[in-house]
Amino acid sequence: MKDFFTILVLALLIGCFATAVRSDDSDHRYKDGNPVPLYANKVGPFHNPSETYRYFDLPFCSGGDVKEKKEALGEVLNGDRLVSAPYKLEFKKEKESEVACTTKLKREDVAKFRDAVKKDYYFQMYYDDLPIWGFIGKVDKEGKADPSEYKYFLYKHIHFEILYNKDRVIEISAKMDPQSVVDLTEDKQVDADFTYTVKWRETDIPFEKRMDKYSQSSSQPHHLEIHWFSIINSCVTVLLLTGFLATILMRVLKNDFMKYAQDEEAADDQEETGWKYIHGDVFRFPKYKSLFAAALGSGTQLFTLTVFIFMLALVGVFYPYNRGALFTALVVIYALTSGIAGYTATSFYCQLEGTNWVRNLLLTGCLFCGPLFLTFCFLNTVAIAYSATAALPFGTIVVIVLIWTLVTSPLLVLGGIAGKNSKAEFQAPCRTTKYPREIPPLPWYRGTLPQMAMAGFLPFSAIYIELYYIFASVWGHRIYTIYSILFIVFIILLIVTAFITVALTYFQLAAEDHEWWWRSFLCGGSTGLFIYAYCLYYYYARSDMSGFMQTSFFFGYMACICYGFFLMLGMVGFRAALLFVRHIYRSIKCE
Repeated sequence: MKDFFTILVLALLIGCFATAVRSDDSDHRYKDGNPVPLYANKVGPFHNPSETYRYFDLPFCSGGDVKEKKEALGEVLNGDRLVSAPYKLEFKKEKESEVACTTKLKREDVAKFRDAVKKDYYFQMYYDDLPIWGFIGKVDKEGKADPSEYKYFLYKHIHFEILYNKDRVIEISAKMDPQSVVDLTEDKQVDADFTYTVKWRETDIPFEKRMDKYSQSSSQPHHLEIHWFSIINSCVTVLLLTGFLATILMRVLKNDFMKYAQDEEAADDQEETGWKYIHGDVFRFPKYKSLFAAALGSGTQLFTLTVFIFMLALVGVFYPYNRGALFTALVVIYALTSGIAGYTATSFYCQLEGTNWVRNLLLTGCLFCGPLFLTFCFLNTVAIAYSATAALPFGTIVVIVLIWTLVTSPLLVLGGIAGKNSKAEFQAPCRTTKYPREIPPLPWYRGTLPQMAMAGFLPFSAIYIELYYIFASVWGHRIYTIYSILFIVFIILLIVTAFITVALTYFQLAAEDHEWWWRSFLCGGSTGLFIYAYCLYYYYARSDMSGFMQTSFFFGYMACICYGFFLMLGMVGFRAALLFVRHIYRSIKCE
């Protein structure tokens, strides 16, 4: 078993290293006049980040043969589809109104461009791995009250301004010329000459700091100050509430211990009440123990995945526009941590005296991946129907299936075998009676759903402010780089989740309700439900997203993410509650 974990840790470290190291087409050094790679990536409505299309899905002229760039797995998952652009930007070679290509736009091409301009389409390109954006056209609404009178124009001239330091490209910006346009208002054939200007300027910014511009744009000093203040204010409030509840809980527990320890000789003459009264039932194994162990294993795997992702983020792997790095990390680390899920689930299942560990292992493997796979199948079908870049090519799907078959599944099985052979016993400080006690009638607010609502609210309030910045980055065009703040918020989320679950478990046991196993898991994971409720608020109140594809992608993938949070935080809540219950029953004399 020790060898298994050694191999697993080494595999994780190698996987993280492989994720951190990114292959490149060149060393980014160029001689005067050398061609520098410029790739057109995608186009799409500005307010719908998931709805993106290939650059040449719009009838732009190509200016010659279009060559596709080979992309890594993470880039494909990110929706990147890079092809050679019609503009030629040689190193330090200036150009003035150079013609990239000439085309005759047919009536259907004009209609397609006009529809794109109406929807506020933007384009994205990469020049020497530096991102460039621009809108493809504009709508003239000035002095026109009726939308039927609006005029639509397509930009046909781009002004590139490039900064260089010695033999390296440092920065690039692209501006569209508002005077050089093609009128798309009427359905008629028009001629279009796509032209561009290139200007080069020298700078002393070192090559190593060329990505700092994108990090700084997301964390301006005044924004960062407000961000930190909001987070500190939220954390202080939550920690004060937590400390207040902890003080009360410790005082009540101290009184309980004193009451139970005062007169052991007279204990037989007194009727036990409260949580000591159910000491013979509190360690009775839960119903559906195979599902419970599988949920615990999946939650542990997702927790490990999150910790490793934070490690990579804090060492700077996920710098802005490191295309696909996050998706590559998620796929690789999830595959390598499946052994942890198998070991945790099977070992705990065997501690609960389960016998069918193979079925438990299958359930563990499908508990998170099953809903994720079904969601992916539906959303990928939607993306194919829209011809969007979010639709994964067949080759990429085959690669993911092979990773699942050759890495995830074998590690899951090895972890399960190691867990089965660990021979660990469930450490219960009290003997369990043969027959369970009847749970007394309880008021409605002590039911599972009200308790979940109370348990999820406090952890959610700790992360509420940070959620907006994360959503604006994932489902918008902001760049998130302040991983130190996010890590602090994550730690506070874990602490608050653990404590609130412990507190509610105590109140449940004090009411002589001994079915705390599933309750502690559900209460811990209930924050995931609050996050999904926030998704509804964000979509309708804070974003401009629209359309069936964007709506289905947002709510579909957020459902999977919130489900992952539910499993992970449920595991944290149960583990904290288990430690607490073992501690209090070990501290008293139980016959």
